[in-house]
Amino acid sequence: MKPRTLLAIALISAAASAALAQSASPPAPGALAGEVLEVRNVESYTYLRLKTASGEIWAAVPTAAVSKGARVSIARPMVMKNFESKSLNRRFDEIVFGSLDAPNPGGAATVAPMARAAPAAAAATPAVVKVDKAKAPNAKTVAEVFGAKAALKDQTVVVRGQVVKFSGGIMGKNWVHLRDGSGKAADGSDDLLVTTQDTAAIGDIVSATGKVRTDVNLGAGYNYAVLVDGATLRK
Repeated sequence: MKPRTLLAIALISAAASAALAQSASPPAPGALAGEVLEVRNVESYTYLRLKTASGEIWAAVPTAAVSKGARVSIARPMVMKNFESKSLNRRFDEIVFGSLDAPNPGGAATVAPMARAAPAAAAATPAVVKVDKAKAPNAKTVAEVFGAKAALKDQTVVVRGQVVKFSGGIMGKNWVHLRDGSGKAADGSDDLLVTTQDTAAIGDIVSATGKVRTDVNLGAGYNYAVLVDGATLRK
């Protein structure tokens, strides 16, 4: 074969490889991508052992149906060190928390919310009803907690509201979003985050008793002007 012919073939092959590389969709900026080697499902969360470009790592995402061998991308990953999962009865030297992004084109991922009765972060937000304020000296509405957050810092309050979102087993806590019909969606003062060891179902009306924390930065872009921490929930 003539040298010119060999050169032409090489150039065509290189151009084809470049076009193929450009056609593949890379993971979103900051996302963690890898192949699923192992899947462990627990209450509210799915644990995934991933094979990534930098090695194997465990990740935890809101409960989803994911197949072994799938290619997945974890959006907004947040790394936790020495994390203990009571559900799995094991400690992870390092684990990534985040949410599932869309699978890479051509991948074998089966990623969809898992149907189950227990609450999950992916469940639809119910229509919020007007919830009466708790009957206690330190009772506050959701809007009142936001409006007086500086004065209420480190104070114990009781907030009665409807559970609109539940995420369990993150950093050893359950994370509950409460709404009572007060506040404004425009500035987020209608939705109060509560951390607790108790469980609740989306749609439940509960009274949360806990301490007000302000300017909480959990890293990876998770910042909260105010939340109620270490709360007990009562229906």
